[in-house]
Parts: sequence; structure tokens; C-alpha cells
Amino acid sequence: MRKPDPLPNPFDRVAESLGNVVELQHMNVRVPDQIAATNFYISGLGLTRDPYLMTGTDNMWANVGISQFHLPAGAPQVVRGTTALVLPDRAALLHRLSRQRKGLDGSCFSFRETEDAVEATCPWGNRIRIHAPDAERFGRITLGMPYVEFDVPPGSTPGIARFYREFLRTPATAEGGVARALVANGQYLVFRETDAALPEFDGHHIQITLADFGGPHARLAEAGLISEESSPWQYRFLDIVDPESGAALFRVEHEVRSMTHPLYARPLINRNALVSNANYMPGHEAWAAAMPPE
Repeated sequence: MRKPDPLPNPFDRVAESLGNVVELQHMNVRVPDQIAATNFYISGLGLTRDPYLMTGTDNMWANVGISQFHLPAGAPQVVRGTTALVLPDRAALLHRLSRQRKGLDGSCFSFRETEDAVEATCPWGNRIRIHAPDAERFGRITLGMPYVEFDVPPGSTPGIARFYREFLRTPATAEGGVARALVANGQYLVFRETDAALPEFDGHHIQITLADFGGPHARLAEAGLISEESSPWQYRFLDIVDPESGAALFRVEHEVRSMTHPLYARPLINRNALVSNANYMPGHEAWAAAMPPE
């Protein structure tokens, strides 16, 4: 029997492959002052405090699209790199940030405009790069965390890309001193080589979710990289190593969850930060994190 001719295919099917990592859910840094954190992340950036979980004064979860910042109270932690956000309306963002100058005076808080972003620094030194929505660069999100960029030692990015491909089974590339690992639809971990001296790792972490939860665990465990067996749905590792040499390349804690984790893909509430008591109109309090249908 003659094999049928394949159907015409006008689509790039590989472009829609996510790999094994399916969620970049949160960036976790400790903050010593929950009021200052509220001034920066909620009042300044315009994010939304999660109304359901961590509602006390010892931790705050700040929603940004489908991702979050986790901000537990404690000695400050500073990411060795930059967390990128997509937020609507640059003028409104600059106005909100300018209103925080008095309350955050004497801290590391600052912000400035660049050609394609607003560069802000939190009261304890964390760098936040805020982009406007751009479908060509970031997909159809209007509010989100498109990438987290880490500063890494010279020569480390080829091995970092191999680590994410071979240990976590997710697409990753390295070119020109920059490695990029796909960790969710339209979200990346970026590693950029720098000659600057890097501070010691202070314990901050990112959280990712895997479709194949057990396969990477077995590979990480064999390499002696598992740092915590947290629960049936979660484990952690610290070091990114070169699969070829075993050399440690960079340290950032990864909180790794399964798709069976009770919090996987939990719907998050996002407010419309453009609405205030001065311009309020019913029905406009919530913000859609994606662009409307074309």
C-alpha cells in the first residue's frame, strides 16, 4: 500500500516546542522591611499583592501576570543580575516611582529611563528592568516577567546552556557570551558574561516547574547536585555545572516543582494600576495580562 503524501504544513512546529520546563513562577528575595517593599513593588511598580496567600507581615507575594515576587522578611538578598518585567504605560510607571522617593529616601532605591526600558533599583539593590508590552519581543503579554538575567563569569555560558539542555531537557543556546534557556512559554533565564567581580551567593532563588519531574531529578542526584528533598512535589538544587567537565559554573538556587504540585498554574489576580480613587470607574479594577484577540 502506497504511503500517503504528507499534508502541506505552513507552520514551524519546532518553534512551538517548550521543552521540559513549563513554568517560571517566582523570584524569591528576602527583604528586611515589608513597608518599604510595599512602597516599591506595589505602590511604585504597580504590582498586586496576592490577596489569598502570605497576607501577614512576615512575607508578601507580589503578582506580575502569571509570575510572582516572593518577599519574605529577613536579611536582604540581592540577585546577581536583573529581573525583567513587562508593564503597561511608561508615563504612569514613572509617576508612581517618583512618588516613592520620599518614603524610600536613604535606601538604594533609584530609577532612570533608557531608550527601551525603565531601569529601577529596589531599596536593597535588586535591579529591575521594565519594558513596555511588545508582541514581537515578548509575545502578547501586557504584564509579566519575560526573563531573569544573571551576571556570570567569562567563558561560562556554553557550559550553562549544556546544563539546561542535558540536565533539565529544555532548549538553551549560547552565543556571544550570552546563554538563554527557555523556562516557560515566552519566558527565559538569561546568563550574560561579565568581567566584573561577582558577590558571594546569598541564598535567593527562582522557582520553575517541570513536565518530566523525575528524569532531571535522577540526573541531578547522580551528579550530587540535589540540595533539598522538600516534598513529594518539590526539590531544590544550587549549582549549575558543565555536563562535560563537571565544573561548577554558577550558583543560584532552583526550587523545582512538578505539575502535580498544588500551586501549579494557580490563577493570579492582577489589578489595573492605572485606576485610583481619583479616576475610578466600575469594572476596570482588574488588568488582563495578555493583549486582546486580534
